[in-house]
Amino acid sequence: MDHKIAERMEVEWRAQLHRQLTLGEPERITLDESVSLFLRSRAGTPNHRGLYHCSKTILRRLSHRKYLDELTNIDLERYQQDRLRDGLSPQTVYHQFAVVRGAVKIAKRLGFRSPSLDYPSVKIPKHKVRYLTLEEEGRLLAELDPNREQFGLLPLEVRPEKLKRQLQDCYDLVVCLLDTGARYSEIANIRWDQIDLDQGMIGLWRSKVSNEGVIAMTKRVRAVFTRRYQERGGDFVFTNSEGGKRGYAPQSIRKAMRRAGLHDVRIHTLRHTLATRLIQNGMTVYEVKSILGHSDIRTTMRYAHLEQRQVATKARDLLEALAVEIKN
Repeated sequence: MDHKIAERMEVEWRAQLHRQLTLGEPERITLDESVSLFLRSRAGTPNHRGLYHCSKTILRRLSHRKYLDELTNIDLERYQQDRLRDGLSPQTVYHQFAVVRGAVKIAKRLGFRSPSLDYPSVKIPKHKVRYLTLEEEGRLLAELDPNREQFGLLPLEVRPEKLKRQLQDCYDLVVCLLDTGARYSEIANIRWDQIDLDQGMIGLWRSKVSNEGVIAMTKRVRAVFTRRYQERGGDFVFTNSEGGKRGYAPQSIRKAMRRAGLHDVRIHTLRHTLATRLIQNGMTVYEVKSILGHSDIRTTMRYAHLEQRQVATKARDLLEALAVEIKN
């Protein structure tokens, strides 16, 4: 059996070599190999991790195609329909297609046989930016209050210390997210050497976009860090059960959002909340870009309509003031 398989492989190899030498036909590359080449070419970039996760789904869903050049437009159409039917957002499908595009592009550049594909049009709907009102923020913080009395929670006087720390962590984390506009991981994994309590400044390393920023603490953020510094037990401000960085653990915060009736709110909404409030109170889109650490102004432009409203109001007030002067 093994001998026959070896013979077939040799025949196939000889035929392939003949095509390459005689007919000038490009060498084939597997889908898995082409995706790996693409990922290696993106190593060290801010979106490498996201592309890696997308690639696992791509390879699993298109596993019926061994070679890259076997991919067809029908494969991509079915892939898109299946993923949207599974509940994925159009934007996620768009990012997953970026892996296929990249794999095809790099394979073609290296001289491998590659398909000619017409990628399905992925319409990404524009949604109104969701942010918390002051009343909604109050409801959320009330549901996160570490001293709250709630069904299912032990009375305050008999709560274990571990539970008290967990409740306090969630409250403190949300306060910091609201007042810094940082991404969840940037605060959840922040180290004490990034905190300057004397100056009231936070140094943020934004791994997603590979840049560094400085945030001035509000009074309540400074109070959070001051209290936690006095109780610190390691290098990280927020820790897991073993004393290491907290990592991604938003479940308790999401439950508090649901208890507060904020069913359309996500962790990222806290970031939108700060950006919206800054622009509503006079900061420009470019200033907010600096605060949020966006690498591209186009990302910040989602808040541009808020700035336009501010500008329109200023223009109206100016014209009315001029009208009064003319009348007098």
